[in-house]
Amino acid sequence: MKKMKSFKLLLLSVVSMVLVACGTSSTVPITGRSQRLLVSDEEVLSLANQQYQQYMQGAKASANATNTAMVKRVGQRLAQAVVSYLNQNGLAADAQKYAWEFNLVQDQQVNAFCMPGGKIVVYEGLLPVTQDEASLAIVLGHEIAHAVAKHSAERLSNAYKNQYGTQILGAVLQNSGISQGTQQLIALGQSLGSQLWTSGFSRKQESEADHMGLVFAAMAGYNPQVATTFWQRMAAQGSGSGSLFSDHPSDETRIKQIQSWMPEALKYYKPVATTTATKKTTTKTSKTKKTTKKTTKKK
Repeated sequence: MKKMKSFKLLLLSVVSMVLVACGTSSTVPITGRSQRLLVSDEEVLSLANQQYQQYMQGAKASANATNTAMVKRVGQRLAQAVVSYLNQNGLAADAQKYAWEFNLVQDQQVNAFCMPGGKIVVYEGLLPVTQDEASLAIVLGHEIAHAVAKHSAERLSNAYKNQYGTQILGAVLQNSGISQGTQQLIALGQSLGSQLWTSGFSRKQESEADHMGLVFAAMAGYNPQVATTFWQRMAAQGSGSGSLFSDHPSDETRIKQIQSWMPEALKYYKPVATTTATKKTTTKTSKTKKTTKKTTKKK
């Protein structure tokens, strides 16, 4: 029995070393946390695109044109801020992998998600809780952060390691190449289904998304201070079925963490001026000039 246990421990150690050797190291933007991923961006994006297309085929787009336009407007501002940040911090290659899409769908769940590659879906049931664009930006910033931090790839890597570790070792020892591993990855991604992108993240990942999302919202010109009152409204909703945030950190913990990150987020916050006021001012100035000309002619 002791020999068998020693052999199992040795086998697990070898599997772990093989997995680490095959993986790639990565650093999460904003937080600086290091991570090791066993799957490539291309593999994750391929799986995400397949499941996104399947989801959208069965979803019903919102019939509310005003709310749909708001979701797209807030989403685009966040996307521009995130891409700008990535480009300025040596991550231009990552920024190019996003093909942003923003959707509002007919579903009364208090929910939203962002798939790797920038495919964002907001459920109509979320809007009565967000109430304004800044609070919506807090939620979308959180969801975009999951994608930017590659949390789905991290989760898939962990599941891959746990479920297929010994098979990976066998493939390596038999010099069978990576094709078998790729097939296992596809099978694993399909078995996890949409949960791979929409739920089941660890509390550490959820807190990290809160942190990054707060900063992203501030970068996009939305006041991050609305996050506190928004999460208080979310707490009042409870963590019932259908809530995206039911498996997140406790409400009290989340609000304390957000308050601790607020000074950092506020450093990035620069309110975005609207163009409407400028246009009105220009119009009034033009009218004044015309009036002056008429007065001169009379004299």
